[in-house]
Amino acid sequence: MPEQGAASRLGYEQARDQLAELVKRLEAGGLTLEQSLELWERGEQLATICEEWLEGARARLAAATKPPDDDSDRDGDPTRPF
Repeated sequence: MPEQGAASRLGYEQARDQLAELVKRLEAGGLTLEQSLELWERGEQLATICEEWLEGARARLAAATKPPDDDSDRDGDPTRPF
């Protein structure tokens, strides 16, 4: 599915904005059942993309804020001060 490949390259903000617009369309009503289902499925894809971006950001934040190991700078030698 080419659309899915293109969708997975969306940035977080793009996916979020598309998802918000899609929700507005669903809430406005006036769609056929088939149209509603297609929008719902697309919304699920967009939500997954957003979640993947958020998980990546959480992992990067956790790595950046993780305190260094006590022995990491001393190569395991307790007699070396630095």
